[in-house]
Amino acid sequence: VQLQASGGGLVQLGGSLRLSCVVSGSISSINDMGWYRQTPGKQRELVATISPVYATYYADSVKGRFTISRDNAKSTMYLQMNRLNAEDTAAYYCYADVQARGALSSTCYWGQGTQVTVSS
Repeated sequence: VQLQASGGGLVQLGGSLRLSCVVSGSISSINDMGWYRQTPGKQRELVATISPVYATYYADSVKGRFTISRDNAKSTMYLQMNRLNAEDTAAYYCYADVQARGALSSTCYWGQGTQVTVSS
């Protein structure tokens, strides 16, 4: 099982970006998925999560600006980020709790980070 994150980049203050995270491999089911972000010298922050039935959670810092979604048919999760500000600059990491085919239990897998930089 692998997770591939993409969509990061340099964006101006107030702009938007859309991150994607694709899960591939021998998958039976995907449970909760989500995004964390981390800036050097700061603690890792949980940004948003989404359940298999689309229940969502958002950190207070992104509520109203970010939208998490998933396409179960494509094993893909998205994070639409609007009204970006300097505090959103970070490496964003996706994760997914995946039940691999033949496995007795699920495992949490991580994607590589994708850098988001908001410039003024």
